[in-house]
Amino acid sequence: MRIAVVTFEGFNELDSLIALGILNRIKKHDWKVELCCPTSTVTSMNGVTVFAQSTLDTIGDCEVVLIGSGSKTREVVEDKAIMELLGALDPSRQLIAAQCSGTLILAKLNILTSHRLPACTDLTTKPWVQEAGVEVLNQPFFANGNIATSGGCLASQYLAMWIIAKLEGMEAAMGAIHYVAPVGEKEEYVERALRNIEPYL
Repeated sequence: MRIAVVTFEGFNELDSLIALGILNRIKKHDWKVELCCPTSTVTSMNGVTVFAQSTLDTIGDCEVVLIGSGSKTREVVEDKAIMELLGALDPSRQLIAAQCSGTLILAKLNILTSHRLPACTDLTTKPWVQEAGVEVLNQPFFANGNIATSGGCLASQYLAMWIIAKLEGMEAAMGAIHYVAPVGEKEEYVERALRNIEPYL
């Protein structure tokens, strides 16, 4: 199982790395989670530089693609070369998830509009997603079939939990969230996450 966490220059660390950490709670030899980037390194909006583990030309081979967010997403959607590579996304055979401004990328790829789906995103990105013809919901998570979106940095946990639940079952998803949740609040965190994703499974 190959999972790409698509991460661009100016990325939001919370969006990419929280999801990466939770997804890596699954310890199976064929479960591979990678930071997938357009260049060999990318630097976050706060100056943290990470190395790519895979490149965008491989996303068509991944079973799951999670598109992260960042301060330069509007530049990304204007980059024809990047968008052409992202055009390999296919929700008929892949789980596709987007976090915050990553939702704008799905909107510009017509993945949301072609399936007539509303979406979740952050408050800053909301008007740009609406301009792209997508209804924006006032909630942290929404999914339909193989497509999911979330809004707000900490909602990345819901995307990760949804992916694990779809692929490994609810028990594994609950275990992953339970592991990362604060001590003394673990049951509360798991219950809240369940309320958000269970209606869409």
